[in-house]
Amino acid sequence: MDSCLANMGTKTHFPIAGKIGFGNGESGFGVENGRGNVKGKGKGLMINGFLSRSLRADTRVRGIRPGVISSVMTSDNGRDTTTEQIRIYEKQVAKPKNVASVILGGGAGTRLFPLTSRTATPAVPIGGCYKLIDIPMSNCINSGINKIFILTQFNSASLHRHISRTYHGNAINFGDGFVEVLAATQTPGEAGMNWFQGTADAVRQFLWLFEDVRNKEIENILILSGDQLYRMDYMDFVQNHIDRNADITVSCVPVGESRASDYGLMKTDSTGRVSQFYEKPKAADLKAMANTRRLGLSREDAMVNPYIASMGVYLFKTDVLLELLTQIYPTANDFGSEILPSALNQHNVQAYLFRDYWEDIGTLKSFYDANLALTKESSKFQFYDPKTPFFTSPRFLPPTKMDNCKIKDAMISHGCFLRECIIEHSIVGERSRLDSGVELKDTLMMGADSYQTELEIASLLAEGEIPIGVGRNTKIRNCIIDKNAKIGNDVFIMNKDGVQEADRSSEGFYISSGITVILEKAKIKDGTVI
Repeated sequence: MDSCLANMGTKTHFPIAGKIGFGNGESGFGVENGRGNVKGKGKGLMINGFLSRSLRADTRVRGIRPGVISSVMTSDNGRDTTTEQIRIYEKQVAKPKNVASVILGGGAGTRLFPLTSRTATPAVPIGGCYKLIDIPMSNCINSGINKIFILTQFNSASLHRHISRTYHGNAINFGDGFVEVLAATQTPGEAGMNWFQGTADAVRQFLWLFEDVRNKEIENILILSGDQLYRMDYMDFVQNHIDRNADITVSCVPVGESRASDYGLMKTDSTGRVSQFYEKPKAADLKAMANTRRLGLSREDAMVNPYIASMGVYLFKTDVLLELLTQIYPTANDFGSEILPSALNQHNVQAYLFRDYWEDIGTLKSFYDANLALTKESSKFQFYDPKTPFFTSPRFLPPTKMDNCKIKDAMISHGCFLRECIIEHSIVGERSRLDSGVELKDTLMMGADSYQTELEIASLLAEGEIPIGVGRNTKIRNCIIDKNAKIGNDVFIMNKDGVQEADRSSEGFYISSGITVILEKAKIKDGTVI
């Protein structure tokens, strides 16, 4: 059977329908899945790539566009015609106003200890002047999503302060949206006496918010983590979710065997539907989850990264999420280990492959590595994108002042005082003070929350005290220096013995994965050797 295409309006005159289509029984016009099929005999011509025969038509067919119902009238059509109303199906376009995001920021932060001993994980500094919470917040803003809930629980004071200073005002326009902090709280009843028991339970405790009148138009709920580094347009993610008519979509990345057991792993079928989900498998269970060839990776890439890891970024249809948390699995506490594996059989769970840079700040080592990777000239992740900027609290600090310093592969934040020092492959946080003779290498220095004046510094030194910052002739390697630390003169922090783990909190530091961590507000005396 031969056919061709031409434009057809929403109301078109057809030949009266016969047994094989519209027409006189020998030739005519049929419609199937929005395409016109011309049935005829004899020789004809090529129109827009479709061959037609027995047609008298101009060969120069114009105006045929994707998404438009098309047809061709044959020369044999009878004079009797009928008018039919054709229903046009348009692609559903994702709209930010129909999406709300929920950022999970209430975990105990044990994986980033001791940085989280007084601070919630999302409030930990990254990249010199940002906080981890700024990553998902900025991705939401750049994606046009302006309805944002942030769930908090542990050590949340500094996180609340940062959110208030950064996202309430400061020229960030949320229009008819909002940024709302939902702190863990106790409510009447036995169940209400519990704090958040996990990611799913945290969302469940605030589901009543989605019954609010102002949230009626929310069709999809985006669940995000507050401890990751990546740049993502969430509306591409939402559009993929809608196009596949998914109940749940899980954003994923390919990973290698060395890190695979740290994540929830998935298997998918040829359509991208998730067929198996296993949270942090080990040994034989891990081997059974290799599956990246289904994602379309080359053979070489699939061998290097044979596993599909969940990013912890989930998208739920609102009604599906409500049903899962309140009716089907009312006692399940965690999305990764309970909700998702159980939902696979009854719901359409799709995988969305994220092809850009993504790093889970899941351990102190990964946090340290991700930060120092930013100092490279060709780093895989860049904060410097004018179209999708990352927002943070405006501190109104002056430029950094440097006097005869040597700096290589480093990031220096605002408001620092650097005097005759050497900085290599390091990040120096805001308001940092490095005195003459200091050498900083492979080090993340988080800076200070306030200044000490020259008079205050001189007074402290005269009294034998140590001011905030790093004193003269101090050498530091492979180290994280937390906020407001006081490090004296002639200190050596090298870990030359290669100690992997040590609790020396009474002396102001820990060693974790071979990295020395100077504690917040710690005091390291002159001449100390670590």
